[in-house]
Amino acid sequence: MGWVNRILSAIALTCFMAFIPDIAHTAPSAHAKGNSQANFIDNTPPGRAQSRRGNDGDWARGRILVTPRAGLPARAFAKILKEHRGKVRRIGQSDLYIVDLPEYTEESVIAELAHHPHLKFAELDQYVYPALTPTDPYFTSGWHLPKIQTPLAWDDSQGANVTIAVLDTGVDGNHPDLAPKMVPGWNFYENNSNTADVHGHGTSVAGAAAAATDNAIGVAGVAGQSKIMPIRVANSTGQATWSAISQGLTWAADNGARVANLSFLGVTASASARNAAQYMKDKGGLVVVSGGNTGALETYTVTTTMIPVSATDVNDNRASWSSYGDYIMLAAPGAGIWTTTRGGGYGTASGTSLSSPVAAGVIALMMSANPTMKNTDIENTLFTTAVDRGTSGWDRYYGYGRVDAAAAVQAVIESMPFVDTEAPIVSIIDPLGGATVSDLVPVSVDVTDNVGVVRAELWVNDTSVAVDTSAPFAFSWDSKGVANGTANLVVRAFDAADNVALSDVVSVNVNNYMPPVVTDTQPPVVEIINPVAGNVSGHVVVTVNASDNNGASGISLFVYIDDKLHVAGTGSTLSTRWNTRPNNIARGLHVIKAVAVDAAGNSSVTSVTVNLVR
Repeated sequence: MGWVNRILSAIALTCFMAFIPDIAHTAPSAHAKGNSQANFIDNTPPGRAQSRRGNDGDWARGRILVTPRAGLPARAFAKILKEHRGKVRRIGQSDLYIVDLPEYTEESVIAELAHHPHLKFAELDQYVYPALTPTDPYFTSGWHLPKIQTPLAWDDSQGANVTIAVLDTGVDGNHPDLAPKMVPGWNFYENNSNTADVHGHGTSVAGAAAAATDNAIGVAGVAGQSKIMPIRVANSTGQATWSAISQGLTWAADNGARVANLSFLGVTASASARNAAQYMKDKGGLVVVSGGNTGALETYTVTTTMIPVSATDVNDNRASWSSYGDYIMLAAPGAGIWTTTRGGGYGTASGTSLSSPVAAGVIALMMSANPTMKNTDIENTLFTTAVDRGTSGWDRYYGYGRVDAAAAVQAVIESMPFVDTEAPIVSIIDPLGGATVSDLVPVSVDVTDNVGVVRAELWVNDTSVAVDTSAPFAFSWDSKGVANGTANLVVRAFDAADNVALSDVVSVNVNNYMPPVVTDTQPPVVEIINPVAGNVSGHVVVTVNASDNNGASGISLFVYIDDKLHVAGTGSTLSTRWNTRPNNIARGLHVIKAVAVDAAGNSSVTSVTVNLVR
């Protein structure tokens, strides 16, 4: 009953869970050693072909996702968004931001920001939906475990001390095969701690990856001793958003998960999700995603931030409904997989929603067997130990092959970690050498590596000005930080093994407007107009005039009587009254002094001596 339509646009993409949207389950019985069978009900909305603009409801209204270029000053970033009345929320410690906008303005804002020179990307917060494939509930239990040699792998590793984050509709934390495995998670769909499964999909995904083993009940997951971190990103129909997925990945990375599973179709199309997946990869984790259930060639984004998985059947062939394309990196069993169901039951299900957590479970076995091995080495070993299917080497149907748990675990135990001595290749593609630049300058680079680049640094005149830790690597450079004239730009790129490469120097001409600097050394002219030297009494009017070569607006005036400040003011004239009648003011000589100070700090002083009589 394949019902998922092929997604027509990878930009305005609606993704689907590659599984069963809701599982009508029964309580566990004596049948099949305590496992109950399940009837699967497809009650989710069908997949919809998407245009770039999409249809009403295809994205969260009043919300977009944005990542600035590395080096963009915070004030400049805020100014860009303030023009659109955007309120910014950062996702964890990543460089990804959720921007809340006035409702129904998101499309027009995206149209303006999508090609902004100082933003890496800006995209709508797309919804994702389940895309599920029903299966025969009488299929033989657990065929996939011996097919990938999981029992042999269990002799060396069962996934202990590794946490798998399941980003889905929640997980049934009371299920007897899952309850002992649960660690605290978070609900990013409703922003609370309730991670109970509201749909059924997440419970089945969690069971395929890590249902408890050797406990005399139910089914066995691939990594039976791994912990499960439930992260709810979807509602009761299975609908999720890219922002919830991105927040969930970032949170999982910050809270100890080493593996994350996303059983959604087309997740690689989201720049935000790729950014969050790279954040997790930078923290030592790996993200596994479903390849999709359309049974057709798909053109989803090829990325090294995630591991998209296609599905195989009991005969080790690609399942007829499993999507294929250049983005597929691996294959795993996904047809007729016995797993846990919401409410404490068990059943079989098919889809890349199952093949993805099966692969995630194998990764957990590998990480547990060799805890110090780098995640990039784990990933490479996963690919090199896979059973080659289809054409020799990588192909668009099976990726690097069907996962082999025993071979993968044995390889990480017996083999030295992959030693990477090959440096990246990096070049600056914009601006071009000889270009004249000013203000904020977008700097675009091209970086490649045999394994993957983890950091790029922009250096200007031998000074580091920006660091970027996620592809595509790009910078915004404030050229006002250097003097006008020639500036030399170099990008340093680092891979996971700390191999470093330097780009060729790109010399540009900096031409920022510099207001002329005028050095003022001429003091102002100040004179006391009244009183003049002689006798005074009663209320004495004191008037001071001043002038300056740069005008009177910058003059500060001070009047002192007998060296005590009497009054202060600004401008070219200052007038005040001096009451000489109080008895504490002695008769005789008194000095009135006027001081003028201009904006450059130059000062002049004049004084007059008067004789107080009564």
